[in-house]
Order: sequence, then C-alpha cells, then structure tokens
Amino acid sequence: MQHQRARTQGHGASPIDSTHTRFRLWAPDAKRVDLDLLDGTPREMPRDASGWYSLDVECGAGTRYRFRIDDELNVPDPASRAQAEDVHSPSVVIDPDAYEWQHPDWRGRPWHEAVVYELHVGLLGGFAGVERQLARLAELGVTAIELMPLAEFPGDRNWGYDGVLLYAPECSYGTPEQLKHLIDTAHGLGLMVLLDVVYNHFGPDGNYLGRYARPFFRHDQQTPWGDAIDFRQGEVRDFFIDNALMWLTEYRFDGLRLDAVHAIPDRSFLTELAERVHEAVEPGRHVHLVLENEDNRASLLAGPFTAQWNDDGHNVLHTLLTGEQQGYYGDYHQDATAKLARFLGEGFIYQGQQNRRGHTRGEPSGHLPTTAFVLFLQNHDQTGNRAFGERLVSLTDPNALRAATAVLLLSPMIPLLFMGEEWGARQPFLFFTSHHGELAEAVREGRRGEFAEFAEFADEKVREQIPDPNALTTFENSRPDFGAMGEAEHADWQQRYRELLALRHTHIVPRLQGATFAGATVLGEAAVQARYRLGDGSMLTLALNLSEKAVPARDLPSTEPLHSSRDESAGARPDELPARTARVYLEDAE
Repeated sequence: MQHQRARTQGHGASPIDSTHTRFRLWAPDAKRVDLDLLDGTPREMPRDASGWYSLDVECGAGTRYRFRIDDELNVPDPASRAQAEDVHSPSVVIDPDAYEWQHPDWRGRPWHEAVVYELHVGLLGGFAGVERQLARLAELGVTAIELMPLAEFPGDRNWGYDGVLLYAPECSYGTPEQLKHLIDTAHGLGLMVLLDVVYNHFGPDGNYLGRYARPFFRHDQQTPWGDAIDFRQGEVRDFFIDNALMWLTEYRFDGLRLDAVHAIPDRSFLTELAERVHEAVEPGRHVHLVLENEDNRASLLAGPFTAQWNDDGHNVLHTLLTGEQQGYYGDYHQDATAKLARFLGEGFIYQGQQNRRGHTRGEPSGHLPTTAFVLFLQNHDQTGNRAFGERLVSLTDPNALRAATAVLLLSPMIPLLFMGEEWGARQPFLFFTSHHGELAEAVREGRRGEFAEFAEFADEKVREQIPDPNALTTFENSRPDFGAMGEAEHADWQQRYRELLALRHTHIVPRLQGATFAGATVLGEAAVQARYRLGDGSMLTLALNLSEKAVPARDLPSTEPLHSSRDESAGARPDELPARTARVYLEDAE
C-alpha cells in the first residue's frame, strides 16, 4: 500500500514508567529545541536526521512542560494530552492507563442499532453535565451520543472546530479522567459514544506548527482555512492517525465522525487511517468511522467506512419544509420532489450531477446498504449556520415537521438527533467563539459577511443584528432549557420521539442489518413513496406528503400502517395520502 513505512514512537510525552517520561517533538525547521519543565533548568533535546527531537527525563504524570524553539519561542506540545489552562499554557504529562474502567468488557453495539444524539459538551455543562443526561437519553431510545469536537481550543467557548491541540480534551470541559468517566458511564447504560474529530485544518489561534515544522503544510493547495495539511509526509499522517487511535483505544470511544474530509487533499490518507484503526481495535469490538464528505464518495462507504452524514437528505427535506432556497438550498429547491424521491430511493441526490454552479459531485449510491447514510433534520451545522440559529420547530408547520420526524426515526437509514430536538426546544443554536482582539473582530465581521449575499441581509444595518460570536450572551442564549421539558408542548414532542423510537427498536432494528433500497416513486408535488427490502426479506414502505393538499396514494400496502404521523380516524380516504402526513408500512417476507 502507498505510504507504508516503519512505525516510530508517536508525537508528544509518553510515560515510560511511573517516574520517567519520553518527550518527542517533530521540528525539522528548528535549529535547537529545549524541554522546559518550568523548574528553571531547560534541557536541550538531541535531534536526529529526520527532524525529531527526543529526550527521556525523570518525571511523571502531572508534570507541566513546554518546548522552547531556537531559544526564542515557548510553545505547548502539539500532541499535548492535557493543558494546564488554555492553548498557550504549559502542557501536562498524562498517564493514559491511570483510569480504572468499570465496564472493561464493553464491546460496543452494531451500527444498525444506532440512534445518534449530537450534543455540545460546553452547553450541557462539561463532561459532568453530559453525564447527567445519559439515563434520560437511554430511556428515550437513543443508543449513541456524539460529542462535538473536544480538542483544546482558544478560550472556553467554541463550537470546537477551532481546535489546535488535537490530543488534549478542552480543559474547560473537565479532565481526561472525567471524560473517561463519562464514556464509562455511557457504556454502563448501553450507550455508544462517538467523537467528532477535525483533521482538515487547525484553528486560527494557538497553532505554532508553521514556525518549526513548515512541512506540516503545503502551500500549493488551499482550503477555506488556509494552507492544506500535507498528508504526503509520514510524520503528518502519523500525527492524525495516532490521534484517532488514542481516542478509540485509550478513551474507548466507539467511533469517530470525521469532519469535512473533502478538504483533505490526499485521499489515500483516509484509507490508511481506516485500515490502521481496524488493525488496532481488538477482535469482536464494534468501532464505527463516519464521514462528512461533500464529494459524496460512495466508494468509501463500500469499504473501510461505516456511513456518511447525508446532507442531501437534510437539504431537500429542509427546503420542502421551509420553502427556503437561498445559499446551498438553491441546489435542492428546483425539482425538489424528484430529488426527494432520489434521496429516499437511492441515498444521495448528487451522484455525479451538476449543482447550481455547474460543478459535478458524487458517485452512484443506490447499491449501498441503507445504514450507510446518517439522516438528520437538524444538526450543529444546519442550525448553527443560520444567522439567528433558529430550530425547525420555529420555522415550519407542526404537522409537516411531525411527518418528517416519522421519516427520520422510522426510515432504514441511521437517525441523528440534535440536542433539544427531541422535546421541541426553541432556544437557538448560534455560532459562538471566545476570541479576543483583532481575531475576535475578524470573526465577527466575517460571520456577518457570510450572509451579505442573502436578500434579507443585504442591508449592513440588518447584518449588524446577527449575534456577535464572541459575546457571552451568544453562548448562553444557545443553551437548551432542559427545565422546560415538562411543559405541555415539549412533553408532547418528547412522547412522540419516545413512541417512534420504541417502534424502531421493536419492529425495524431487528430486521435492519442488510437492508437495501428498493426504489421510490413520486405521488404528487412534495409527495413520495419509497420502499426498502429489510435484511429478513420483509418490505418497509414510507409514504410522505409534505404538501398542503392530499395526493393519490397508489400501490400502498393493504395492511394497517405501522405508524401514521396524523390521526386519520375521521375523514381520510383510503386511496389518498392526506396533506403533511407520513405513513410507514411493514410487510413480512412472503
């Protein structure tokens, strides 16, 4: 395989025993590197021919340290396992084996059982705050929580996509041991824990790699965040792959969601990462690798990767639910019904077709198992990238949303919920950071400038009303008010999710492994019927009508539906599908 090479000890500080630690830094552009243990005696680190600086020192877990480059710049360890305070503070030596696992025999769950709940750790009160939600989520029917990125970022408020120290859990959320306790507790409740990781860029504050390891980046390729990471370099590939292995083996995460892999120019990196992950995990353990990939590379899902977030499915449902057509929704608003049928019948909408800018993307996907697609109505991006972070419950007709929710939770794709969605939370989810000075101003103005092409934000004074990402109120206003769950409106939504998930786990999940697409037909404007052959040969039929009027219901099963999103006991004709309704049918194998 391309890029095969001898493996070396990884980046960072690795305890040798309880009183000795080996420190390693790849700094090919540095003339000298000193290890500073903050005791007033810097220790010069020997260098080898490939640019590695390494030194064994008598010190143990809890030791604070930093590297001094060319006797002029103090930097944290880029592979720091923990930070004393923030990205610019000293790093801390961590013993990866210190935590005593209470559920060491946990082997995960097969992917077809997944019902994923995406959450932001900071908004829920850190690792301890998330832990307090676990029993409720397990009772609801969730089987996996997915944590937005945890890598140490500047300040104490951030979505997580500005991470710069990828091995260190954000210190404002808690310690490495508290994160392990959260995962351990989840496993005891039967919950998988997935982690969103960002391997396509570093954040804008706190990354010093360009000063002493310029080969880490390639200047001939650009991404939305600047110079692309140079995955042609073995040391660079190992940096990220070892990071993935750390989360999966030391922290015992059950899987990773890889952010925006379309921004990783070296495609062979993804294949190597997946292969090394599967080689490293113990036999019999379920570990899942999930992609976010605008390129819709279905070929990756036929091999080493488990599934992909299906933005196509979200986008066509969103434009049908809200009527929105600006920005990327313009790719889905035209011929939306046909695109809805392609999504429900084949997975991806863009399978080589051109978008509104004339760019082709995607590969054929109808041959893939239905579980290769993660479906969602909301997530951090699709909610938080709105100027005011509104949730769907505030944007669309309740009956239409109930119909779409039935498709989300009873389709044979893997459902993903966004925190608060399950009880109809109305608090927005806004874009927030905690930058300072010129960077804070640039982020604020850049955020507002993103909406200049939208008609409703053409006026600069209107754009100034978009919340400042760096304001504390922007963060606080994004916190779900879990105390309101008992109110009538919210209790109704929560009961609906609980009942639908019970149907999923009872009737669909046991038949789901090996499920395939069996085509879709258009019933009328914004109305589609799709069929799926489940793993045991039974047939699942979804009939969805998001329009404002009833449509003819052709060739629906003669059996009673497993679920209808609206009460049709009075007035519904058997030969039509009422407005803003979803029906789900399950027929046993003949």
